[in-house]
Amino acid sequence: MKITDYPTFNKEWDKKEIKKKTEKMLEEIGELQYKMYAQGKFSVLIVLQGTDASGKDGITKGLLKYCNPIGIEVHSFKKPTELEYAHDFLWRIHNVCPAKGVMQVFIRSHYEDILVPAVGKYIPAEIIEKRYATINTFEKMLEDNGTRVLKFFLNVSKEAQTARLMERIELKEKHWKHKDGDWATREQFDEYLKVYQQVITRCNEIPWHVAPSDKNWQKLYAVATVVLKALKGLDLQWPELVTERVWQESKTTPEVKSMPEENSTPELKSKPEAKVKLKAKSKPEAKKKHPAKTKKSRPGGTKK
Repeated sequence: MKITDYPTFNKEWDKKEIKKKTEKMLEEIGELQYKMYAQGKFSVLIVLQGTDASGKDGITKGLLKYCNPIGIEVHSFKKPTELEYAHDFLWRIHNVCPAKGVMQVFIRSHYEDILVPAVGKYIPAEIIEKRYATINTFEKMLEDNGTRVLKFFLNVSKEAQTARLMERIELKEKHWKHKDGDWATREQFDEYLKVYQQVITRCNEIPWHVAPSDKNWQKLYAVATVVLKALKGLDLQWPELVTERVWQESKTTPEVKSMPEENSTPELKSKPEAKVKLKAKSKPEAKKKHPAKTKKSRPGGTKK
């Protein structure tokens, strides 16, 4: 199927209903993303590609609305540096792929190393030709290592792109996004779509998802649907308790006994002291004085 056959705007979607569904999905994505981070077994790589002003930054912000930043990483690829040029074209990509438990977003990606040189024609065609197979192998390796790769082409029309580029000139808060070169690139819009067609056709072992992107609410809904489905497809589990303490079940509050340290004497639990009613101690009674005993005289007179 050709890119031009995909809609840039879906006329059958009801805006109010779609936005309601999207909000619910975003909350679920946030919950599952945090669970994935806690488990530390899987990771997700979200690849966002599209022409200039297709809304890659905006979809990143909207998609991660309820996610926990502790398990999120975002990398925006620019023109390769001298150091990156000195390595193979995937070196800078692999260097920032997600660790286990992390959801990583690529704003542009390794596909720029096919798109830009193919349109600009500053790298020999035979070198670019080899990169299709190299990317397929690379992405398969990531998935074999527990990283779920999700690839999106944000499909925006020429008209919508022009309107957004004009906003960057007219609106002060968007001046920072403006680049003169974007207008020159726009003149090559059709050439870029031809190369994207090659990319989507030949690098589809891990499938592409084409999202209608003329309206942000449609784009967010399309991407969130795929991401949520992927997260639900992972065997996400809360980790089991890991502890060195002994926990005893109780009908009230659990009692915690700490394990004795090595070479230490365990504390002995003493019995509760019995309540004893003490009597006041009286002074010892003085010995009674008895009258001196007199010797009885013998009958018959006194002793001689």
